[in-house]
Amino acid sequence: MADENDDLMSALDEEQSKNDDDMASEWAAMIEGGGDGDGDSHADRILNQDEIDNLLGFDQADLSEGDMSGVQALINSALVSYERLPMLEIVFDRLVRLTTTSLRNFTSDNVEVSLDSITSVRFGDYLNSVPLPAILTVLKAEEWDNFGLMTVESNLIYSMIDVLLGGRRGNNTIRVEGRPYTTIEMGLTQRMIELILDDMMKAFEPLTPVTFKVERMETNPRFAAIARPANAAILIELRIDMDDRGGKVEILLPYATIEPIREQLLQMFMGEKFGRDPIWEGHLASEIFAAETELEAVLHEWEIPLSHAMNISAGDTLMFERTPNDPVSLRCGNVTLTEAQMGHIGKNVSVRVTRPLNPPKVTMSVFEAMDEQGRD
Repeated sequence: MADENDDLMSALDEEQSKNDDDMASEWAAMIEGGGDGDGDSHADRILNQDEIDNLLGFDQADLSEGDMSGVQALINSALVSYERLPMLEIVFDRLVRLTTTSLRNFTSDNVEVSLDSITSVRFGDYLNSVPLPAILTVLKAEEWDNFGLMTVESNLIYSMIDVLLGGRRGNNTIRVEGRPYTTIEMGLTQRMIELILDDMMKAFEPLTPVTFKVERMETNPRFAAIARPANAAILIELRIDMDDRGGKVEILLPYATIEPIREQLLQMFMGEKFGRDPIWEGHLASEIFAAETELEAVLHEWEIPLSHAMNISAGDTLMFERTPNDPVSLRCGNVTLTEAQMGHIGKNVSVRVTRPLNPPKVTMSVFEAMDEQGRD
């Protein structure tokens, strides 16, 4: 019986080794290219560039629509969407209207300003994407104690020079390469930038007062660094058209710059969470003035021990150190309002006010009291 088991095990081992040899031969043939099955197509499968872009999330069509996926979505996951700041778009819509009027008066030409886009970018990526030559203006928001960046494209610079100095009309703008901007070009461009900054101050005025000043003007993006390359920022693109010529103005505001007014930018409409409502104030004031209040005329106050007060009985006479000509205090609750002289009109006891109300104790308005209560 033991011999038969040994023979069976030997046969199984020989069969297993034969199967292993056959499988090894098949793999060797596939590697050497001897097989013509599907194995070759899967082994030699190489992704093309479009598939790599889709995998990594760098598809240009998706990026233009704002839909990011793959690695790109992970990289930009820390960016804050400007759509979370609804008031920001209202402010720059107001800027478009103001700038259109200002540039029309400045150039005496038909100028149309439009808002192309508002996007969230990283500061380093934006600096690398600025088309040169261009003028980069570092602007300072004094009340916010931080900086922003305004970029004027060369097409708009040369178009503005032509309009202001009486150049020919046409879309064939001459771009002079290899030379810096002249003093006249820099001066006229700075004047246009100052007009736009004045309009920005007016656009932000309903939210908060802010003053934008030109800090410096640069032509090299490396000298216009106002934030770390990885910091997030809001990019506003304005298109300025003058008949058949024009260009773009880009305004970059880091999130650290607009952080002081973040609560105002979170509003859905102007005046949602700040400011006073004059209709409500007028109604409250009228109701307060019509309210009834109790006024007390205090003849005299006298402090006595509790034991003395408990011994007072009917028929006792209390002597006050007062005369009929001494003033009487008029009180409302615990607040002393003024003093009066006691008298009578017919059978009624009366008092005549002898001096104005006490200003220090009644000047606090209802709204200031409500503000203090809210702060507490």
